[in-house]
Amino acid sequence: AMFFVGTAPSGDGGHVNVSPKGPIETLRVAGPHEVAYLDHLGSGSETIAHLRDNGRICVMFCAFDGPPRIVRLHGRGELITLPDPGPGGQRSVIRIHVDRVSDSCGFGVPLMEYTADRTQFERWVESKTDEGLREYIAEKNGRSIDGLPAFGT
Repeated sequence: AMFFVGTAPSGDGGHVNVSPKGPIETLRVAGPHEVAYLDHLGSGSETIAHLRDNGRICVMFCAFDGPPRIVRLHGRGELITLPDPGPGGQRSVIRIHVDRVSDSCGFGVPLMEYTADRTQFERWVESKTDEGLREYIAEKNGRSIDGLPAFGT
């Protein structure tokens, strides 16, 4: 299972971003109004750059099987940078201070059947040294597509 994260830069310009995150086991309830999830290495760093810019974030969960349901957590997110990428390609922890929870029916979400996890990411991470992962983050995750600072800037 997975969840989605939506963020946007401040002002009228820039790109709104929605990212799939997961697996769902990487998300934890950290307190009565707080959740956190492990942020994995990726080809971009929009979520991180937007959080550094303004902190606004929305986490969305969709039921793809069973009863239809959508839940959204609205709040302010903060980045906790890990000193080195973790063994599973984790680059940071995102902690979210939730100020609003909403739910909706989810009738428009299709029923989908889980088949299997993709293995490409794990194989790619395993093929890299720690230094290689740090270099990747520095090269690919330094700034957002709009030029906002993300990692190492």
